[in-house]
Amino acid sequence: MFFYNIGVNLYVFFVSVFSLWNEKAKKWIDGRADVWSKIESFKSNGSPIYWFHCASLGEFEQGRPIIESLKQKEACQIVISFFSPSGYEIRQNYELADLVVYLPKDSKANARKFLSTIQPKSIFFVKYEFWAHYIFEAQKLEIPIYSVSAIFRKKQIFFKAYGGFMRKVLKAFDAIFVQDTPSAEMLKSIGIDSIIAGDTRYDRVVENASRVEPYPLIERFIDQQKVLVVGSSWGQDEVLLKFLIDTPEFNWKVIIAPHEIHASHLNQIEGLFEKRIVRYSNLKAGCESDILLIDNIGMLMNVYQYANIAYVGGAFGKGLHNILEPASFGVPVIFGPNYDKFQEAKDFIANRIGISIHDKASLKIAFEHFKVKDLSDQVQAFMNAKTGATNIILEKI
Repeated sequence: MFFYNIGVNLYVFFVSVFSLWNEKAKKWIDGRADVWSKIESFKSNGSPIYWFHCASLGEFEQGRPIIESLKQKEACQIVISFFSPSGYEIRQNYELADLVVYLPKDSKANARKFLSTIQPKSIFFVKYEFWAHYIFEAQKLEIPIYSVSAIFRKKQIFFKAYGGFMRKVLKAFDAIFVQDTPSAEMLKSIGIDSIIAGDTRYDRVVENASRVEPYPLIERFIDQQKVLVVGSSWGQDEVLLKFLIDTPEFNWKVIIAPHEIHASHLNQIEGLFEKRIVRYSNLKAGCESDILLIDNIGMLMNVYQYANIAYVGGAFGKGLHNILEPASFGVPVIFGPNYDKFQEAKDFIANRIGISIHDKASLKIAFEHFKVKDLSDQVQAFMNAKTGATNIILEKI
């Protein structure tokens, strides 16, 4: 515990230093300035309170199906805490939550104060989050605490000779719901039982796909042609795709929804494709462009309904973005080489509904492979087989 506390305090110190010039670090510090006033203003209406803690936006999406199912099953209140600004900034006004806050620094005093104020009936830590003081204090208070959509790798501290303290943290959970068999086997190797439930994100995206809304303007733009949707792209993805799109035999419509939509990035994309591209905000009936640039946030999930093939960005940089969204519409997916931390990408490749590329030549080969095959039924069957994690979790608890 001593070294753990030192680590937490050092982390907070360095974030404070970085906040002097780093915008994300500044949001991390500023967002916690009034966190206790928000927590103390929370009022219980007498119904059960469920607390969900998520590191960031991706983890929130994994907790979301459980939140929505709980709300459907009973009158309850939902408290959501985030570690990262990228989750809090986007979901601070989430309509099903009664309170959304940053998680106060992990200390015994903070954990006791938080739990005594919120008084949750149950606690859900999503995927990677394991804050020792909050977990141990919940255990002392006999509040059931669950780890959901968890995934484990050999490199993590739990499986090291010096990881004894963090193994105690894992053993404090009432149940750990893992995404896959390798995670369950690794936990078993250190004497911890778990339940293989799968990834709740599959439930989320398949449900979303069933409620998709049409975009008449985009349908007129497509005009019954084949469509390549490029989702969450970065500069390196877009430069690579230009090679494919500029080949003489390429005659598909293209929809690009970049990860960042600030003016300079949108201008850069327009510069790549010159007169062939039109922004969605300027799209009109009769438009003769063959490349559509989505210049807003929030449309991408629904835009995938029009794809015959999807390219998902991020895997030439820090990490792959969401490949489950296009697949929920039965669309095979192409992505870059940095996918090692994404089990879904490995599963896509193993089931031949996803291809990882590393350069122009491999991109062209992947596109030609998916171009000549209709894999929609195969992709849809894979996605449907992966659903059900939410029900498994709720039935067990």
